[in-house]
Amino acid sequence: MTTVTRVKVTCDVCGDTNDVKTRTFGLDGKAYEIDLCRKDGNALGRVAARYVAKARKVTAKRRRRQNGGRPREEAKTSRSGQQAATASGATARAAGSKKAAKASRSPQKAEGSSTTAARAAGGQQQKGIYVYGILPADIEVAVGIPGVGEHPGLLRDVRFDGLAALISEVDSSGRLGSPDDLRTHREILDATAAEVPVLPLRFGTILTSEDAVAEDLLAAHRDEFTAALDQLEGRTEFQVKGRYVKDAVLGEVLSQNKQAAGLRDAIQGKDPDASRNARIELGKLLSQAVKARREEDTRALRQAMERVCVASVVREPAHELDAVHVAFLLAVDQEPEAERVIEDLAHEWEGRIDVQLLGPMAAYDFAGTAQSES
Repeated sequence: MTTVTRVKVTCDVCGDTNDVKTRTFGLDGKAYEIDLCRKDGNALGRVAARYVAKARKVTAKRRRRQNGGRPREEAKTSRSGQQAATASGATARAAGSKKAAKASRSPQKAEGSSTTAARAAGGQQQKGIYVYGILPADIEVAVGIPGVGEHPGLLRDVRFDGLAALISEVDSSGRLGSPDDLRTHREILDATAAEVPVLPLRFGTILTSEDAVAEDLLAAHRDEFTAALDQLEGRTEFQVKGRYVKDAVLGEVLSQNKQAAGLRDAIQGKDPDASRNARIELGKLLSQAVKARREEDTRALRQAMERVCVASVVREPAHELDAVHVAFLLAVDQEPEAERVIEDLAHEWEGRIDVQLLGPMAAYDFAGTAQSES
């Protein structure tokens, strides 16, 4: 005779057994899990949404020290996500993704919601350790922050000799790589970079165990990770992106390039097939002219930011109307001055280039993407 045991998960609020999911949240330094049906889950989401919209997402922060150094428990959270300065008349800023979960790290290892979900379903997961980035060891990981994956584990850290790896547990046999996963990976790194230096790892870095993280990653690359983090201490990355206003840039080109203006006039009202060669030639001239303006405007941007940035990297255009896309490494105390520089430039380019200032974010362009074997 065989005994079959079935596990039913019930809503902790109403007792319903239909469509029950485990929800995880953090408050006042403690992590909580609760099983909720769809109705009560939505109710919790509506209540939390009001506060989440006004909150800052915190993943890790510096630990306070007894000797009057860095704060030990409560640290003022700097801006997270992305701040945008958009030029179309006046410059407007938009804050990036921000979620609330501010607390200090528990000394005990947090058990991710993936474990609860697997237990409830009675299934067996192939667990792996997902690594987001490398940090100094004097940090505290916020409680209750879910990581990537369909049933995400909570963020925690693994430490070795002055270094920490920001990790969460994942089902390595499951699907990973959805738009939500990619967004979560980047949001965690960017929110962390707003507080402490971080070396970002490539999306999808999974190791077999915490011991493998400590030995094969942190110990094996200790010297280069430590040196790179020292270079990023007190610094963070911002990016400036600008896109040409189409009518404005075409007007500039045609007013200054007689050959292009002549071709434009010649093909107006003509049969597309009959004027095909002229249209191709006009397209080439316009592309070359926009490229020349892009190089000129990029030089102007870098010159304007030269006195407030530590370093800069020009990024390749992703669209034919991209005007500028430059990453800047800034000292934290230079951020306000950098914002003023971009506001002035946005005003100067008003009606010609729409400008955005994005950051703070992880130093993707200056730290390199840390290497590891998955």
